[in-house]
Amino acid sequence: QVQLVESGGGLVQPGGSLRLSCAASGIISSIYSMGWYRQAPGKQRELVATITSSGTTNYADSVKGRFTISRDNAKNTAYLQMDSLKPEDTAVYYCKADGVRVFTTTLNDCWGQGTQVTVSS
Repeated sequence: QVQLVESGGGLVQPGGSLRLSCAASGIISSIYSMGWYRQAPGKQRELVATITSSGTTNYADSVKGRFTISRDNAKNTAYLQMDSLKPEDTAVYYCKADGVRVFTTTLNDCWGQGTQVTVSS
C-alpha cells in the first residue's frame, strides 16, 4: 500500500556533501513522521534524524550541526542534507515513515530499501 524510495546516495570524499531524498508513494492522506536511519557493516541500525509533519526535528548527536532533515508534505517526500561528511558516516541509509494515513488505516514502521553512502578518499 505504501512504498518508500530513497535516492541520492553515492561515493563522496571526506568533507563533502550529499543530499538524500525519500519519496513515499501510495494513496496517502498524510504522514506524521518521516526519518532517516543508518546501518554500518557489523553495527546496529541507528537513528540519524526525524521530522514531524509540523516540522519538529530530532537529530542524533553525531550528526548535529552537519546534517539537516526537511520534508515537503505536499509531495510526501523527506530530504537529508549531509554536509561535512566523515568516513564514519559510511552506511546504508534507510527512510522510515510512521503515522501514514491510508484511507481509514494508519500504518507505522514503513521502511525504504536503503541507499548506500560511502565517505572515502
